[in-house]
Amino acid sequence: MKTDVEIASEACMEPIQAAASKLGFTPDDLHLYGKYAAKIPLDVLKRFDSRPNGKLVLVTAITATKAGEGKTVTSIGLIEALGRLGVKVAGGLREPSMGPVFGIKGGATGGGYAQVYPMWDINLHFTGDIHAASAAHNLLSAMVENHLAKGNELQIDPTRVTWKKTMDTNCRELRNIVVGLGGKSTGGIPRESGFIITSASEISAILALANSVSDLRKRLGEIVVAYDIRGKPVTAEQIGCVGAMMLILKDAINPNLVQTLEGDPVYIHGFPFANIAHGNSSVISTKYGLKTADVLVTEGGFAADLGAEKFFDIVCRQAGFRPDCAVVVASVRAIKLHDALGEESLERGFANLDKHVENIKKFGVPPVVAINRFSIDTDEEIEAVRKHCGELGVPCAISEVFAKGGEGGNELAQAVMKVLEEGKADFHTLYEDSLTIKEKIHKVATEIYGASGVRYVGTAERDIKSIEQSGKGNLPVCVAKTQLSISDNPALKGAPTGWELEVREVALSAGAGFIVPICGTIMLIPGLPTDPAAKHIDYTDDGKIIGLS
Repeated sequence: MKTDVEIASEACMEPIQAAASKLGFTPDDLHLYGKYAAKIPLDVLKRFDSRPNGKLVLVTAITATKAGEGKTVTSIGLIEALGRLGVKVAGGLREPSMGPVFGIKGGATGGGYAQVYPMWDINLHFTGDIHAASAAHNLLSAMVENHLAKGNELQIDPTRVTWKKTMDTNCRELRNIVVGLGGKSTGGIPRESGFIITSASEISAILALANSVSDLRKRLGEIVVAYDIRGKPVTAEQIGCVGAMMLILKDAINPNLVQTLEGDPVYIHGFPFANIAHGNSSVISTKYGLKTADVLVTEGGFAADLGAEKFFDIVCRQAGFRPDCAVVVASVRAIKLHDALGEESLERGFANLDKHVENIKKFGVPPVVAINRFSIDTDEEIEAVRKHCGELGVPCAISEVFAKGGEGGNELAQAVMKVLEEGKADFHTLYEDSLTIKEKIHKVATEIYGASGVRYVGTAERDIKSIEQSGKGNLPVCVAKTQLSISDNPALKGAPTGWELEVREVALSAGAGFIVPICGTIMLIPGLPTDPAAKHIDYTDDGKIIGLS
């Protein structure tokens, strides 16, 4: 079997200008990054402001398993299949982080014949957006440390500096560190700090949620970096480096355009993780994807309890988007692994699929179940999934896009178009802004996760009080928790009940416009697995890429 790199390398691709022309862009509109990728400046995109919006399709999935659900593969294959139907379609995906690429998860550019091109560039440095976010984040960190060392005019409490360092690598050893050693004259102010991965940085979230240059500036200025000795928040605006961060991010705010292996245009922009941030591509790329295409296929990170809930409750709330359809990706093998008894019963595993379908319906969005078919799946197993979806009253379609590209997604594309033509979506968020922070957390925990309640430990109660005193209690919540279970315990499969969500810390992301309850054992910078993907990746003298997927 050919590898993803081999399939992509053998593809006969047109330059990016060809895909861009399908959306109405001219060659002069593009800022090229090589032959197959481009940035589109915001002043070019504004030309499309007066156009009506197309239809918005969100692709999500059941809870992640070691079998893999194939959500990104299905998203890209659906784009290819819609293109084959003659639909003016565009994709909207996130940029991959190199942390997972070299860790356990691998890249995020699809696979087989449902890939975005060029996968090797997109999975690595791409157009430099993640590097820019890292640089802006660490500049702000350096300015905070300098402020402490040079008189501390704002009377920052050194024990309450909340702004850490960042890098785009999985380094568990940097989660908790001590900075400032060596004496005040050479090392600064000694205190505890740490690193988070760049995709968990508030700057990454801000870059994905900002709708303009002026909005980006405003949000950067509102970042809370610390609290002073009176307990009042200290912002990046007060530290005085917002202008410098804007300069670093001046190109990163412009969306990137690439294409599928079948030449369909795809915006890839924004990179927040879904388990520790809001997990969706940028508002700007979604906005203009809807303006330049009749159907935009976007994707929420991980399962419907994470990326989809956050898309509905955070992104749509802030940007005013109204989704028309949601595709829930599942595979026979993944459903079996959600048997709570561990016996891989397909029937018992349906509980996880059912909960995610139920959650999508809570937002008034009609779902379609996509069965990502593998060669080992039997006809009887596929028919059992179809029958179960029929009993739920939910459309169901087979997806074989990994092996067949757009041709293998025809049934799914037809099912999605039927839902769009019926126009039955009645979108609404899960909760109102007026609820308290605890009421919002309780709503998500009980209605989306199936928890019986919420338990606050550690600094969570104090954190909530500080946020409410700062006047930010009206913001939506962006729960950070494991992606391996609907619950906060990665060992619990299916759709567990009778458990309490444990909130150990609550962080304010004022610039991003949300509050982050940190739950269970989730870490803001991942560690590498026993056998990291990096050990199997290589680049040969003759230009051959090995092991990247």
